[in-house]
Amino acid sequence: MFEHYSVLKDETIKGLAINPSGTYVDCTVGGGGHSLEIAKRLNEKGLLIAFDQDLDALEAAKSRLKAYEDRILFVHSNFRGLEKELINRQISQVDGILFDLGVSSPQLDRGERGFSYQHDAKLDMRMNQTEELTAYEIVNTWSYSQLVSIFFNYGEEKFSKQIARKIEAYREKEEISTTHQLVEIIKEGIPAAARRKGGHPAKRIFQALRIAVNDELAAFNDALHQAARMVDVGGRVAVITFHSLEDRLCKQAFKKWSTEKDTPRNLPVIPMEHQAPFKLITRKPVIPEDTELDENRRSRSAKLRVVEKVTEWKNEFNYEEGWKK
Repeated sequence: MFEHYSVLKDETIKGLAINPSGTYVDCTVGGGGHSLEIAKRLNEKGLLIAFDQDLDALEAAKSRLKAYEDRILFVHSNFRGLEKELINRQISQVDGILFDLGVSSPQLDRGERGFSYQHDAKLDMRMNQTEELTAYEIVNTWSYSQLVSIFFNYGEEKFSKQIARKIEAYREKEEISTTHQLVEIIKEGIPAAARRKGGHPAKRIFQALRIAVNDELAAFNDALHQAARMVDVGGRVAVITFHSLEDRLCKQAFKKWSTEKDTPRNLPVIPMEHQAPFKLITRKPVIPEDTELDENRRSRSAKLRVVEKVTEWKNEFNYEEGWKK
């Protein structure tokens, strides 16, 4: 079974402020935990659109949510196709959108998926098993400069150059085909003193490879701005992130959307047309309480941010760029 702990579940459902007759999107249905809580709160007029690019996750969610299948539409797609998939189904606006980012527990725990440095398996890391690019291809064919770039930018690994050199040297002799082969090469590229602190030495490189394989940051950035367009006035966008790169994208976007247009000084009231399209529901990110951390240690880096659309400025405001000059 594709069993996955749903992080910040109660806080997320509260943040979405679900309307029983509304239309909601779970962009990463995973094991179906968050979707189950949304579906429970919908009546016969409500609809949940459940996205996932992982076929294993989608099939598991269909099974878990079978009791509510009359109000759920399952979509096998990367959430990058959010806007297109909704419009193709004649859905122009929704009442809430949820992103639960990162890798799921089953993806990590199933060694054959090649996500984890804890299991020896063929390098893969594809969330969508129908895609062609794998971690194996990146490690064995990408140039030194490309490897350094993803290790530094996606993994924030300060020994990126040393590790990339070790990979280059190793693959001249033989291919790097398994996760444990790669782990040993990474260890060789990190000084012994540094290996003894800061968690597993391969953690940042495996994160970087996973992000590169799935183009996670660009896909999330695209989908987040699509969500801003697709959510209706009064609707909310909730995002759960698990590392600083995702959270920074989310924080910056939410700040842009909730910032009012510049107005002349000393005006007693801000003109309606200068009002920001969104307002922050969570001014600071919501993090798991100690009880949740005791139940699931993988929750420790989770952050939840929520915004609500309060008005629509289709001509004056661009979600990617902000207010038009």
